[in-house]
Order: sequence, then C-alpha cells, then structure tokens
Amino acid sequence: MLSRKSEDTAEKPNNRHMDALAEPPEAHQELFVGLSSLRDTLSSRHHSRDFAFAHAHYLRSRVLALGIIFTLLSPLWIVVDSLVLPAELLRYTLLGRVVLMLGLVAVLVLALFSVERIRRIRFCAGMLLALPAGFYVLVLLMLPDHAVPDLVGYGFIPFLLVASLSVFPFTLIESFFAGLAMLVLLGFSQTVDGSWMTGQGVEAFWLLASLLVVSMAANHFQLSLLLRLYRQATHDPLTGLFNRGALEVHLEKIQAWQREIEGAGQAGGAPCSVLMLDLDHFKRINDNHGHSVGDAVLCQFAKILAGQTRKHDCVARYGGEEFVVILLGSDQQRALEVAERIRYAVEVYEFTDREQRRILVTTSIGVTQLGRDEPAQEALKRADDALYRAKEGGRNRAFTASPDEVALTAI
Repeated sequence: MLSRKSEDTAEKPNNRHMDALAEPPEAHQELFVGLSSLRDTLSSRHHSRDFAFAHAHYLRSRVLALGIIFTLLSPLWIVVDSLVLPAELLRYTLLGRVVLMLGLVAVLVLALFSVERIRRIRFCAGMLLALPAGFYVLVLLMLPDHAVPDLVGYGFIPFLLVASLSVFPFTLIESFFAGLAMLVLLGFSQTVDGSWMTGQGVEAFWLLASLLVVSMAANHFQLSLLLRLYRQATHDPLTGLFNRGALEVHLEKIQAWQREIEGAGQAGGAPCSVLMLDLDHFKRINDNHGHSVGDAVLCQFAKILAGQTRKHDCVARYGGEEFVVILLGSDQQRALEVAERIRYAVEVYEFTDREQRRILVTTSIGVTQLGRDEPAQEALKRADDALYRAKEGGRNRAFTASPDEVALTAI
C-alpha cells in the first residue's frame, strides 16, 4: 500500500502538469435542480464543462435562428424608413443599415463555424444584441437635433432587444447586465429626444424594466429545464455519476483535447488512463441483504470513487455494479497507484446492512491507457479484459493491460 505522504507528493507535480496543459473536459461538478436551481441559473460558475458544451450547442441554435430573423428584417426596415422618414434623414440611416446587415452576416458565419467553440458562441450571442444597439446609438449621434423628433420606429429597439433576451438560455447575471445596458440605451435616447424624466419617459423606463424581469424569469425557467434534461440524459439516477452514453461522449472529447494539446507541442503530452471497476460478489449482497442495501452499497462506492479522484477526472457508472474512472494526465504507473488506493479505500470502508452490521466489500480493477486515435470502445474493452483477469486472479486486486502488450501484470 502507498503511504499518504508519497501519494500527496506524487499528486502535486501531476496537478501542476495538468494546470499547465490547459482546461480539459471536467466531469465531477454536480448540477442540482429544483429549489437550488437558482444557484445554477444565476451564473455558470457551477456548471461542468460538459454541460457548458451542451449549453453552447443550444445557445448556438438560438443565435443562428435570431440572427437570420434580424438579418432578414434589416433590408425590410430600409423600405419602411423610405416610406416614413424625411428624405434628408435617409442618408443617415441607410449607411448604418448596411453596416448592421454586414455585421449580422459576420455573426451568423462565425456562429455557423463555431460548433465546439464555447467562447465564440457566447461572443456571437452578445454581438447579436450589441449590433442593433450600436446602430441605434450611431443614428442618434449622427442626426441633427432638429431631426430627432422625425425619427420614427427606432424607439422600440431597446424593447426588442430586452424581449430577445428571453429567447436565449442566458444566466440571470448575463441577462441582468444585458438588460441594464438596454436601460442605459433608453436613457441616452431620452436625453437626445428630450423625453428624459417626463411622464412618457418614466412610463417607457417602467415598461422596459418590467419586460426585463419577465425575460429574466424566462431565462431562469429555460436554463433550469435545460439543466434538468441534461442531467436526466447524462447521469445515472441512483449514484448521480455519468451514465454509459455520457461516458462515451466524454471520452471522445478527451481524445479531441489530447490531439489539441499534443498538436500544440505541450511538453509531456496529455496521457489518459481508463480504470474499469467491479464490486466483487455483488450478487451475494443483493441476495443476502436485499436490493435496498445493494443500492446503498453502490451509492457509497460511487462516493469513494469521487473522493479518490480529482476534478478533471471522470467517474461513471458503466452498468450494474461496473464503474469506469478516467484519469486525465495519468500514465499507466500513476493509474496503477490510484487503482490500488481505490482498492484499499473500498476494502477498509465500513459498508453496513439494515442492522448496521458490517458487510465486507471489495473491488477488482482493470487498468489501461487511452490511445489518442483509437476508438474509445477498444480502450474500454481492454480495461474490461484486465478486469476479468483480476477476477480470475482472486479478486480484490488490479491488473493492467497495455495497448502494445499482450501480457497483463498485477500489483
């Protein structure tokens, strides 16, 4: 067994190396819904990286849809301007319209080619709101003071943009600051047209603020629903860990991250290890103590796995009593050390039945390396083969299988 001191010493350089590589996909942060969902809709601080990708995909679809609508409406607005505005004002608005359309097209193109670029998609969403607002400010600054009262149909832009906030799955903080910017825009327009602090101006402020509250409520419910659907689709309902489908997607993201890191010439690359774990004689626990005790053992085992791994690692329930741990930045030797630590932690943990009598629970573990370009299923099968050999060898032990070696070695 490894000493706690030697484990800590080995952990620190490994963590420093992981921090130097970049941000890999994370998998450990829990997403709660219900009464505590306000925490997760308030900001994205507690969102896992995997949910951030799912969120970005959803946000991207909204950006494309609303961007197309804005782009199509802009040339139609030119026709409306030509019908309702005096001829001397058209030269001020026409150039702005052309710039606005070009900007919207650029946002659409950027969003279209930013499938996995979270920051770019967020930037596109912000620009979709900022471009019409900037256009409105530009028109107000360019118009002569005597021509401002003749500007028809532009005062609704802040209201349109605040209403558009409800279309996006923004967090409450994001929506609040975007809405605050629209309130500032409305105040600026009122100082230009002379309606500031008049009855009409106060009424417009009240209406826009009310619309902002409604949009923020829509953001909250929309993001809460997205969180709930994400968790139901990707997490095991009993243990709260990733399910098998989410694990396979996560492995693909890890391999993409490996190629990105190693392609950038990072020293040491980005090794990744796969642990396949199985509770020994779990059927006996269900038969002798009942399925409720078996479920409790599975939940406690999941907590042990989460406690023995880091935030960048991934723990998943593969099926039944089988679990998988993905260790980022860990070579095969380090993975064996972690496997032994997990094995010992399970062996000494006091699992109990309904009468609080101790149940002896052990685990067998198969360990292998995840190749950068190999199908993830091959690595999982290799780890499963190593697990089978660990059970054949007497259980309560860890075996490793190398991609390049047929022989298996045990701790």
